[in-house]
Amino acid sequence: MNTQLHNKVSIETHGCKLNQADSGKLALEFIEAGFELVENGQPTNIHIVNTCTVTHVADRKARRSLRAAKRQNPEATIVATGCYVDRDEKSLLEIPEIDIVANNANKATLVGEIIANQGDEFVSCTLGTDQVPINLKAIRTRASIKIQEGCDQVCAYCIVPKVRGRERSIPADKLVASIQNLENIGYKEIILTGTQLGTYGFDITHGPNKLHLLIDHILQNTTVERLRVSSIQPQEINSDLLRVWENPRVCPHMHIPLQSGSDVILKNMRRRYTRIEYLNAIKAVKSKFSDFSLTTDIIVGFPGESKKDHLDTVDLVKNVEFSKLHVFPFSVRPGTTAAHLNNQVASSIKSFRVDELIRLGEEKSRSYRKQLIGTVRPVLWEDRKNGKWIGLTDNYVRVCLSDERDLYNKISPVMIEEESNGYLNCLLIE
Repeated sequence: MNTQLHNKVSIETHGCKLNQADSGKLALEFIEAGFELVENGQPTNIHIVNTCTVTHVADRKARRSLRAAKRQNPEATIVATGCYVDRDEKSLLEIPEIDIVANNANKATLVGEIIANQGDEFVSCTLGTDQVPINLKAIRTRASIKIQEGCDQVCAYCIVPKVRGRERSIPADKLVASIQNLENIGYKEIILTGTQLGTYGFDITHGPNKLHLLIDHILQNTTVERLRVSSIQPQEINSDLLRVWENPRVCPHMHIPLQSGSDVILKNMRRRYTRIEYLNAIKAVKSKFSDFSLTTDIIVGFPGESKKDHLDTVDLVKNVEFSKLHVFPFSVRPGTTAAHLNNQVASSIKSFRVDELIRLGEEKSRSYRKQLIGTVRPVLWEDRKNGKWIGLTDNYVRVCLSDERDLYNKISPVMIEEESNGYLNCLLIE
């Protein structure tokens, strides 16, 4: 039987883990429909860019990617989807290289629309009992699954509520079924993602209706080896939630967004915690789990940010054992409250402050990595570059290993030996 695939699709994902979850779902839908998923940069019939719009830089990256995709594959169908579409669909429709524009709501029917657009050119290879092989490397070894969508908190700087809508939760049994499917495909790690994870379940009347209850439910009804929680707001951390990390299948890592160490700026941002409350949340985590990896986000140069406000942020970072900082200069997003604020910080000042925090973040990362030398950690191997395997520890640190064996998508214990070029060299424990 001739099962040669007539249609190839590549998916390029920008932005957050929520977008990664959406892209992963699209990838599986395409595979089930008879498409071959190929890695970005390879010849393809269809190229999808799942866009981000959190900053003007993200917008520019999306436009460049869409135009580059058409140059690389002139005959391909180029699709723009994601948050940029929800924010400014009109401008994307004016880009001649784009063939299809689909907002976040239309992602659910995007595969069907593309098949219809292909017409007679589309030939499914899922004939008889033959199945399309899933190229796990093209999808990633870790799967993000969306447990919740939207945000009701409306921070002053954030465009997400406008492009993702109001908060709504996905029922636990549906999530379990999805995770079981991903397990069967071969995934070893599942990342629970969403815009506002800590409010999960407020709109659910039957079944697990709290984040910690959902995690318990997933652990009881699946066998996935690693479960990771993508992001938790500091005001949502409590003893019930922390308890779930006692299970060794839940990765000892938390991403707790800071945004600013200044109470003045936090209030103007409409964040729902103070500097002290943030530090207390960190203390609660570290007092219970000493080996936790903590990562965070910081926005630099929010309107009205003074030198003192910036130094408050620097001081807080110096006093927390972060393993990684994600530092972003404030970017005006049309439609947000912050877009109308006076006292915009000069670009030169923002650049200086960003550089200072990036350097500090690199120091914190090196310090954390050095603490791991001599310890044993489980590693999920994801890629092989220049003769070395690259993997991710349970506490979210990149390591590398020289080994000729095929370790792809396997979890194995390693001894951390030394730091080298941003990675930790390690020795496989037999």
